[in-house]
Amino acid sequence: MHVEFPEFRLGSVLATSFTATLTERHGNAVERIPTPRRLADWLTANDLAVETCTATELGLARDLRESIHAAATAAALQQALPASAVLVVNDCSARGRATAALTPEGNRVWELSSLGCVSDALSVIAADAISIIAGERDGKLAICASESCQAVFFDISRGSTRRWCDMNTCGNRQKKARFRANQRDKLLHV
Repeated sequence: MHVEFPEFRLGSVLATSFTATLTERHGNAVERIPTPRRLADWLTANDLAVETCTATELGLARDLRESIHAAATAAALQQALPASAVLVVNDCSARGRATAALTPEGNRVWELSSLGCVSDALSVIAADAISIIAGERDGKLAICASESCQAVFFDISRGSTRRWCDMNTCGNRQKKARFRANQRDKLLHV
């Protein structure tokens, strides 16, 4: 029997894309990695291929995801980082043995110590989170303006004025809602 899973929201920033594996956090939450196989699929889609993933590794990945979300949200709000979140991110970063490698085209790729090493993949994600939360990259952490979403994203737009985590989902929903409200107002005032 074929089971349909929600599509992944893949972005250009690994750590915030990883936090987007749970969306609509303040509405009807959508879990995009509900099974170990889906975690392996997400890792593969993000060039961190693993052959298999266990339920324990899925639990560890979700802990990392929620810790990154908590720390990045605090950073976006310019609040103190939660100590428990920092501990999880640092622990995951330290566990892995992934190495960066340069391709002939001049791109960086991550090489995991073995094809099935989920802890290596999670360490790469944790290191990326550390980089953006520490402010080492151009851009800023922001929180989606959608009340049901409130996802944290890394804004690299000119002037850092982006409002939504994803224009095609949250932004589009907001624009449609505003359009419908304007149409109702017009009907009421006719």
